[in-house]
Amino acid sequence: MKENIRQKIFDFIGISLGTLLTALALNLFLQPNQIAPGGVSGLAIEINYLTGLPTGTLTIIINVPLFLIAIKVLGARFGVKTFYATILLGVLIDLTSGIRPLTNDSILAAVYGGLIMGLGLGLVIKYHATTGGTDLAAMVLHKYIKTLTVGRLLLIIDFVIIAIAGIIFNPEKAMYALAAEFLAIKLIDIIQEGITTNRVALIISKRHKEIISKIMKELDRGATLLEGTGAFSGHHRDVVMCVVDKSQVAKLRDIVRELDDRAFVVILDAYDVIGEGFNKI
Repeated sequence: MKENIRQKIFDFIGISLGTLLTALALNLFLQPNQIAPGGVSGLAIEINYLTGLPTGTLTIIINVPLFLIAIKVLGARFGVKTFYATILLGVLIDLTSGIRPLTNDSILAAVYGGLIMGLGLGLVIKYHATTGGTDLAAMVLHKYIKTLTVGRLLLIIDFVIIAIAGIIFNPEKAMYALAAEFLAIKLIDIIQEGITTNRVALIISKRHKEIISKIMKELDRGATLLEGTGAFSGHHRDVVMCVVDKSQVAKLRDIVRELDDRAFVVILDAYDVIGEGFNKI
């Protein structure tokens, strides 16, 4: 019980920090330079430019109806944390709106604004919440437009918002907004999945036993022997699977090349490896 309460407290602290970073990204870099990335915050920046209404208040005005519609259409899937993050983000955007921007250079604003916004949103998602916005709109639309995935609908909505920025401000500002959006998405992915440092190697070779022996001896890594069948030939194939650090990939290639230069090798990114020699469960 105490552990559960402690975890919830940590979650709300993480969400609060994430929303603060997102608000700072908007006020220190993006909005002062008329960069409106996709999402409700980008739409709020555009409406603010046209009407003068506070950006944070606008995000709440747009998000709360979206939140209620999502609950009605999709059911009570969106908990207290998402509602908390949605309201807090709007409040923090307005509270920090008086801070002096750090740069008037649009390139720097797009880069640092996108990175800090990605860090903030990544933290919010990491602690099991969202800031509402266009992802809720995409989920609702998907209920009625089954031919498009939620991801594609989200991409279309964000593209429209960025395109509107090109009309309201100028096409160059829309390009900066697109760059900021891309950086934010990439950083969100890194926070969720971690920086990839491990690689998975799949090796098909008749000399698989010797390859495994060298991997274990020279790389100090284990390996698993999988059974496979050639789809065209129908012949049995032994497949060696092993996980190595990215710094060991070159050595692994050398081992395979030395023993069987006709081997078939596939090397893949491994975002998380759990087990002995890697991360604990």
